[in-house]
Amino acid sequence: MSLPTNAELNAIGVLRRRLIEARVLAPVLDALGTRFGRDEVLAVARDVIVALAHEQGEELAQAVGGCSLRHFEGTLDRWQADDALHITVRESAPERFAFDVTRCRYAEMYRELGIPELGAILSCNRDAALIGGFNPDVSFTRTQTIMGGASHCDFVYTLTRATPPTSSIRTV
Repeated sequence: MSLPTNAELNAIGVLRRRLIEARVLAPVLDALGTRFGRDEVLAVARDVIVALAHEQGEELAQAVGGCSLRHFEGTLDRWQADDALHITVRESAPERFAFDVTRCRYAEMYRELGIPELGAILSCNRDAALIGGFNPDVSFTRTQTIMGGASHCDFVYTLTRATPPTSSIRTV
């Protein structure tokens, strides 16, 4: 039996995937936190999830055949599937891509599960690491999140060093 790829897993929708992950991880993190200290356990979980997101960013660049901001912009449908995010694009250029998330069903889901404090760890913390894996020459800025109580999330991706247009993707 071959294991499914991340792309195949995402076919069920990232929102549904995060729901499945959260329903398993929340009780495991609670039990480990009781035994070993919640702050330490959450720090380890955060580090693991960030590392996974970085790897997934590399895989995503491979899957879409490039690592430009245009390539990245073309991947947003994965996170929007199942009406998971409402996005308003503020800027779309080869060297800068900025958008606001005005509705986040991920945040709503974590609240409904009674684990809003885990939402940032299980979802929001992936964003910077994902783009770092996708293209290390892109910087990521976000000053607020719906998960953190703001009215919207403000995402800004900026190309910090020109990626040759003919370059497909870097090898890992």
